[in-house]
Amino acid sequence: MLRVRSSVWFGVAALALLGVVNASAASLGVSGDAANSSTPAAAPAGDPNALRICAAKNQPPLSLEDGSGLENKIGVVLADAMKRKAQFVWSEKPAIYLVRDYLDKNLCDVIIGLDTGDPRVATSKPYYRTGYVFVTRADRDLDVKSWNDARLKKLGHIVVAFGSPGEVLMKDMGVYEDNMAYLYSLVNFKSARNQYTQIDPNRMVGEVVNGAAEIAVGFAPDVARYVKASAVPLRMTLIEDDAAKSNGEKVPQRFDQSVAVRRDDKALLAAVDAALVAARPKIEEILKTEGVPLLPVTQ
Repeated sequence: MLRVRSSVWFGVAALALLGVVNASAASLGVSGDAANSSTPAAAPAGDPNALRICAAKNQPPLSLEDGSGLENKIGVVLADAMKRKAQFVWSEKPAIYLVRDYLDKNLCDVIIGLDTGDPRVATSKPYYRTGYVFVTRADRDLDVKSWNDARLKKLGHIVVAFGSPGEVLMKDMGVYEDNMAYLYSLVNFKSARNQYTQIDPNRMVGEVVNGAAEIAVGFAPDVARYVKASAVPLRMTLIEDDAAKSNGEKVPQRFDQSVAVRRDDKALLAAVDAALVAARPKIEEILKTEGVPLLPVTQ
């Protein structure tokens, strides 16, 4: 999920200045507006028959109000394994705000798909591990696997998510400035300085398809659906976890993913951990169907 997670992990400090740091079989829940009104639409806190899932209404491909998002599907499977009814509490805002505006305010109880160990929350044992990928056209001789590949410095446009490990490395390599105007054109030059701004993952893949970018760098769950659906054959390659800045500082490319709960909700965390064991085969099937490459979890 494009929030304070792998794809924006390196922008946490800036977002902190703003106070910020997902079902066809499920109840589609309640919108954020309703959750903050006097209308009793959502399941009450502590309802043992419901799992209140914080989710963004419009953050494809991970979370969509019709329940078709990758993380929405995982949320339903998790709730089923807990013998509860999934109830989504929808936010009009990007998912990066879910912890501050929903979970911390007790408007919902879990968030699907945060990095394991996210300090704002208590995270479950990881239920899958994946990483960033290079996306290129299959008809191009660009089988890039590592940020250490010298060809990256000679390419034309490279599209990366703002605040991502890729952006950090491009700046360190001295190629970001050559791409900056292009990247901001993809968000109509909306500044990311004091507000959350991100390039649509579908647009990122589309830029490779139409030849505007030679390579896209995205977190696999954000782009896999669009790579798989592309009419133009594409190559999606997991990036080797060997990237480092010129000063030797490692820049991770692969991440364990967890379910998040409030830091003091130990009982719910234990229940989620137990349910994830039972739900693992179905979750892995969802991820494989989506086209997300999986790695062995490290924790």
